[in-house]
Amino acid sequence: MTINFSWLDDFFALTTTGNFSRAADERHMTQPAFSRRVRALEEWLGVDLFDRSSQPVRLTEVGQWFRQVAQDLQAEATRIPGEARAIAEASSKTLRFASTYTLSFTFMPRWLRALETCTTVGPIQLDSNTQQKCEALILQSKAQFMLAYGHAQVRGPLDEAGCPHVVVGTDQLIPVSAPDKNGRPVHRLPAGGESTEIHLLSYSAESGLGRILHVLNGQILDHLYTPNVLTAHLASVLRVMAIDGRGLAWLPQMLVSDDIEGGRLVMAAPEEWSIALEIRLYRDRASLGKAAEAFWLAAQAEIPTH
Repeated sequence: MTINFSWLDDFFALTTTGNFSRAADERHMTQPAFSRRVRALEEWLGVDLFDRSSQPVRLTEVGQWFRQVAQDLQAEATRIPGEARAIAEASSKTLRFASTYTLSFTFMPRWLRALETCTTVGPIQLDSNTQQKCEALILQSKAQFMLAYGHAQVRGPLDEAGCPHVVVGTDQLIPVSAPDKNGRPVHRLPAGGESTEIHLLSYSAESGLGRILHVLNGQILDHLYTPNVLTAHLASVLRVMAIDGRGLAWLPQMLVSDDIEGGRLVMAAPEEWSIALEIRLYRDRASLGKAAEAFWLAAQAEIPTH
């Protein structure tokens, strides 16, 4: 008979509640099934862990000793996946990347080509996602690197966690709209004391661009009459809606430069409404392995790409 690690969770549930019925509810099972699992753990050890003669049930002397052992077992089990990945990565040439959708197809290809002139870039496993989900992949050590927009005045979860980053490029977040027949923006920000309704195409909470826009321009926009006509976490979705004339959107210049050149979009506000962006490469705090560490050094040495 071998131990089932979920029995340890049963053990701690009963230790905390002192009651089989409440512990079973906490573990989402019937009391008879829960009792059998606790008994199975005791049979594996060959000792009683709980004194069932009292209410609430109490740990026996052996049970008190086992509580620390069980905590150590769970802690060790939690470390195992990370240690296994670290061993695998030490010799792996594959780079695990997370990148926001926009940067994965506007910036990343030419940036990688530039890096390949000064270092060997091995196979890349890329997860294109929202910034919030990309950040989670880094914090969980499921990705080694993340490409995302950033701003010096706006801190995110990776900054709070102390994850290192290097600026590898720059861009601008610019307010744009579809043009009318005279080439003027259909939707525009008011000039001076002018009062007008602004239809906004907004970013959801999962968007890093939305985070930047909220911190830097949120208070100003709150004072204007700006009904949100659409909210999405992808800049590419807001771009399509802006071209369709649905409203005004702040979009990365890198994403819409061709649309502006082709007359599908126009600037919808003076230059001071634009926001300078950094394109950042974040990395996991842990040691990355030989190939990934070499890539990080090369990225730090490369001149930022515009």
